[in-house]
Amino acid sequence: MMNIVEGPGFIPGELLAKINSPAELKKLDKAQLQQVCDELRQYIIDLVSVKGGHFGASLGVVELTVALHYIFNTPYDQLVWDVGHQAYGHKILTGRRDVFHTNRKYKGISGFPKRSESEYDTFGVGHSSTSIGAALGMAVASRYQGIKDKQHIAVIGDGSMTAGMAFEALNHAGVENANLLVVLNDNCMAIDPNVGALKEYLTDITTSHTYNKAKDMVWDLLGKISKFGPNAQEIASKIENAVKTSLLKQSNLFESLKFRYFGPVDGHDVARLASILNDIKDIPGPKILHVLTKKGKGYKFAEEGNETVWHAPGVFNKDTGEIIKVVPKNPQPPKYQDVFGHTIVELAEKNPKIMGITPAMPSGSSLNIMMKAMPDRAIDVGIAEQHAVTFSAGLATQGLVPFCNIYSSFMQRAYDQVVHDVALQKLKVIFCLDRGGLAGADGPTHHGAYDIAYFRCIPNMIVSAPMNEEELRNLMYTAQLEETPGSFSIRYPRGNGVMVDWKTPFKKIEIGKGRKVKEGKDIAILSIGHPGNLVTEAIKLLDEENISVAHYDMRFAKPIDEQLLHEVFAKHKKVITVEDGCIVGGMGSAVLEFMADNNYAAQVKRLGIPDKFIEHGEQPELYEECGFSPKQIAKTAVEILKPFIKEKQTAV
Repeated sequence: MMNIVEGPGFIPGELLAKINSPAELKKLDKAQLQQVCDELRQYIIDLVSVKGGHFGASLGVVELTVALHYIFNTPYDQLVWDVGHQAYGHKILTGRRDVFHTNRKYKGISGFPKRSESEYDTFGVGHSSTSIGAALGMAVASRYQGIKDKQHIAVIGDGSMTAGMAFEALNHAGVENANLLVVLNDNCMAIDPNVGALKEYLTDITTSHTYNKAKDMVWDLLGKISKFGPNAQEIASKIENAVKTSLLKQSNLFESLKFRYFGPVDGHDVARLASILNDIKDIPGPKILHVLTKKGKGYKFAEEGNETVWHAPGVFNKDTGEIIKVVPKNPQPPKYQDVFGHTIVELAEKNPKIMGITPAMPSGSSLNIMMKAMPDRAIDVGIAEQHAVTFSAGLATQGLVPFCNIYSSFMQRAYDQVVHDVALQKLKVIFCLDRGGLAGADGPTHHGAYDIAYFRCIPNMIVSAPMNEEELRNLMYTAQLEETPGSFSIRYPRGNGVMVDWKTPFKKIEIGKGRKVKEGKDIAILSIGHPGNLVTEAIKLLDEENISVAHYDMRFAKPIDEQLLHEVFAKHKKVITVEDGCIVGGMGSAVLEFMADNNYAAQVKRLGIPDKFIEHGEQPELYEECGFSPKQIAKTAVEILKPFIKEKQTAV
């Protein structure tokens, strides 16, 4: 564990101050658990209000977190969190309270569970819907090794349960005789409100008086289970099935998958949660506990406000609930995602074939703008990236033009569908990849490092990235034109662009054509996407060194502008490529391939994300670490030109 002192002003409550591991928590009486919950919730509020981070989800599972660590023997018992937005309380209770003020900060602790950070973080997460499969793997491994007393618990939200991976794992778990408990944290929310039939089904369960009456009878039975002697579980099972058969109008989805289902139960009653977990933990085989919670629980402004906003509100006044925004004096460029959101509406108003698709990120991608303006043409398919791509392909077969908007990092989850269902069939699907490049504080699970490389190798795929908002608009416009063939990807970063007056008239961009941004004679710098603006800043630094730089905005990694590259290598023997993506297989690799294929000889230095996983931090910090901040780009140019500069100085 890193040696960082407690942040100033963050003082834990009386009981929480004594808890440095679940061992201290277990020493308390059950009657003291509510005080622990109150103190833990307040500590999260105190810290996040000042430091920022994910908020609503962690507040919603405070009681569940305390109960799980109180009843189960963690870390021997394996507790797996899904996604990890809700794991702040878990981290604080497992030895990281005094360093929690570094959460999501450069060189600080991760915002998500991470195996290398703590033995209590049994599985690294960040992408949803992996917890059941991972916990099942752990459970089967324990069974194979003859370990019978180890428990395996997956905590998954109802939003994450909409993904195919979760259902695949449930389907498998139902036929494995392994110690697996799935805790379904049902709050009717992912980051945005949940959609789909599963949401309706869970609502039916939680609001059915008949169903809840049946479950109460079963709980009463389990509470008196010891009176039945050695055949208690068999008798309980028979009575439970009889009650359900006679009272319930529809079967339970989870029990049809051979899970023992318990619930729904109040997720904010810590004492009852602890009792229930203790009652069911030793029941063999796969079990599911349905827990009802509320995001933002215990902080009235989050409970009463917009739950999407309070997912990660940034810095806020904990006393008033006012979210603190720094209001600049001058107009600022918009976020790239908002340019996408407004532009797709503009295009759809002119082209009735356009549809917008997102896998559960309408606010994160700004497709919510289209969902409000054209609700019948913008569709949230839930946390299901694979389905989003194949669904888009289905739309395309019928002559529609789907804009499939997925974070670059999440696009990785649907790679086979892109290859098999879209590109192979030459279908016109436009992939708008948000968060392309280094995403910031969410860290390696969210960095969009690989999309240029993994899309560049797919036939029938156009791979592009805009340097600014105007180029984003024009690439979107070009992609939807009837004469533009095949599949088209447009990637752009998290955060703001560079143009205040960005709403310019649409212009068609010739496919595979870059542009010369600036003439120069000493060295050429080739960039793709937003990092071109970092190059512009680097050129200002190089001007001070009297170094003349030619700058080319490539726009396309595939097809790459060969005419422009012939010009570059005919004029320059010193070349730098810059991209906010992995160096291996990226735009720089395409330049090297062109150079080799055409027998050019030049010194080429590629700058981008190196062949390792980059941790979390603010984007400028990570650009510096990876070597393509303006300062680092300029430094690289000077190093390459050292012999030339020395020769020039000698001549003078």
